Amino acid sequence: MTFPKTEHRTNHRATARLRLAALVALPVLALSVGCGGGDDGAGGAKKDDAIADVPDAPSASTAKDGDRPSAPPAGRSAFYDAQMKYVQCMRVKGGYKDYPDPKLSGYLDWAKIEKIASRPGQNEAYKGGKDGVCVPELQAVMDVEPERDQQKAYESMLAHAKCMRDNGVSRFTNPTMSGGNAQPGGDPNPASPSIDLDSPTYKKAREACKSKLLDGLDGMQ
Repeated sequence: MTFPKTEHRTNHRATARLRLAALVALPVLALSVGCGGGDDGAGGAKKDDAIADVPDAPSASTAKDGDRPSAPPAGRSAFYDAQMKYVQCMRVKGGYKDYPDPKLSGYLDWAKIEKIASRPGQNEAYKGGKDGVCVPELQAVMDVEPERDQQKAYESMLAHAKCMRDNGVSRFTNPTMSGGNAQPGGDPNPASPSIDLDSPTYKKAREACKSKLLDGLDGMQ
């Protein structure tokens, strides 16, 4: 699998979904990003009004946007430690001095990473740095990532997908279950995105629906 060469912002989430597949074998839920979108007109995915909502789930991180922990969180895990090593690699070797700290939960802050990757020529923020220099550190993160309840992950992404459609992103597809693993939904063709991520409708829907995703799934779809 190859990465899209375009750096247009409409392809950023699609690129994120693909960014690691060609670099390192990862679990199904590891750092994939699906595509959200804007007011995309006809031909959208059929809504499933029978989908039950998942209650809003606040992030495990208590740090405010723009803040960085002044000291390591108490009782931090091996997952957090490994993620910090990856972040430090991205800052020093990967070429991203402002690469954000992980959340206190240990998961990456994809909202901030996507802002970095949206800069011209900065798409490698999704790929472990230039030439994949930090992929070994990323693999170490995956090796200690906490096991996730796949059914809960699926239900969370399902509620998020329904919310996105309810808020005008009609083509946003549902997640699926395959082999007992939850796989994200989003753009029906992430390799060639059909959803405009820059539209006001998409941005409004993304904000309205972000609490539907459990911590660690915010980079999923």
